[in-house]
Amino acid sequence: MKYIISLDQGTTSSRAVLFDEQGVIRGIAQQEFRQIFPRSGWVEHDAMEIYGTQRGVLERVMAEHKVPASSIVALGITNQRETTVIWDRETGVPIYNAIVWQDKRTADLCEQLKRDGLEPHVRQHTGLVIDSYFSATKIRWLLDNVPGARDKAKHGRLAVGTIDTWLIWNLTKGRTHVTDYTNASRTMLFDIHTLSWDKVMLQALDIPEQLLPQVMPSASSFGTCEIDGVSIPIAGVAGDQQAALFGQACFEPGMAKNTYGTGCFMLMNTGHKFQASKHGLITTIAWGIEGRVEYALEGSVFIAGAAIQWLRDAMHLIDQSKDSEYFAAKALGSNEVYVVPAFAGLGAPYWDMYARGAIFGLTRDTGKDHIIKATLESLAYQTKDIVHAMEEDSGIKLATLKVDGGASANNVLMQFQADILGSAVERPEVIESTALGAAYLAGMHIGMWRKQDIIANRKIQRRFEPSMDNDNRTRLYKGWKKAVERTKGWAD
Repeated sequence: MKYIISLDQGTTSSRAVLFDEQGVIRGIAQQEFRQIFPRSGWVEHDAMEIYGTQRGVLERVMAEHKVPASSIVALGITNQRETTVIWDRETGVPIYNAIVWQDKRTADLCEQLKRDGLEPHVRQHTGLVIDSYFSATKIRWLLDNVPGARDKAKHGRLAVGTIDTWLIWNLTKGRTHVTDYTNASRTMLFDIHTLSWDKVMLQALDIPEQLLPQVMPSASSFGTCEIDGVSIPIAGVAGDQQAALFGQACFEPGMAKNTYGTGCFMLMNTGHKFQASKHGLITTIAWGIEGRVEYALEGSVFIAGAAIQWLRDAMHLIDQSKDSEYFAAKALGSNEVYVVPAFAGLGAPYWDMYARGAIFGLTRDTGKDHIIKATLESLAYQTKDIVHAMEEDSGIKLATLKVDGGASANNVLMQFQADILGSAVERPEVIESTALGAAYLAGMHIGMWRKQDIIANRKIQRRFEPSMDNDNRTRLYKGWKKAVERTKGWAD
């Protein structure tokens, strides 16, 4: 039997997922790592801990399932996007913690870039908006604030990368400093038309180009990782949301998926056409394979599954994330409470770095069930915001939303998602679409799978049909929009 292992490096945990030749999951190993919050709005990770946990789960999934290295034909990598680390090329040691995509420390710098008139250039060339979410201003902050960093960078001593690049550097023992088109497109430094680093943005932020990795198609030869004396090719790399789009077989323009992870991310394939958004979305590279690049419209919700973790870890309203379904079901049909989880600002389509979280509609008889239910529903409302923007941009009415990620297993949430959208929601048997997409990219590169095999492999576990009437849907969504408006600009 031949296997592919996907390294799924997420915001809160590192996982290794073992796939067989039919794309069936044969094993998963997972390990959480620390979330570091030095100041309000700052979020960091220990990059050495990230690599340690990722290498650890890779070795563990092989040991637990008695899979020899000789049976592993390729590795795929998918990763939390935008999170940025700079390290010393000679020592391999990071100069500072990785700055996480949720981090807001560079909000003021982003405002300065807007005042400098760079917003149109960023939109036209990178497909993005100017926001602290993306990697560019994180790199600038590191160069400006870590003693000696800028001088070392100018002399070629330092390397920068998103987490895929950091993992590949370590897995190949420093032999390759590379990334793929999808991750590069999240830096705010990459021209997604010419597929090259953007000179204007590099100059504006005073970032030496020699810091940056080589950019390659998503299915490529990224180097080899040695395990037990066996050299295993790293053959597929994609940012987590693009990997999920690929894993859901959204190969035709107009197909869309939503991943409910730490954040909530919806992508719609727009094919080989760059389609600019007029409604607060971003344009990103979906993947690069077979010599061609495809694009996607994307809406990013910063806090989704993280809101459920907030219920568990900060509010202590639930013991386990899965308990949210039970408590939300108890509160159905009562107390219209709204939770706006703008803990890290608001993403698409609002792009408000200064919004903050709030709860609205509390009354004397509001209990924890209602708050848990409202927190779950916030994921569905935020998704509706993005669907509406995508329909306006594309002119396509979404008939079916493909879903994946941990929270897609929550039946209460998925039914409410279908109800508030007025569209069907389709959950596949394998909701590990992110890891599956990375495996498929690697498998395509080595000739194990073709696109038609991926389409044939996809099986539906459950389809949720909308059951809410239009009047109710309109009334509830109007309340959500009112709540969102009141959170805007709070920290400004």
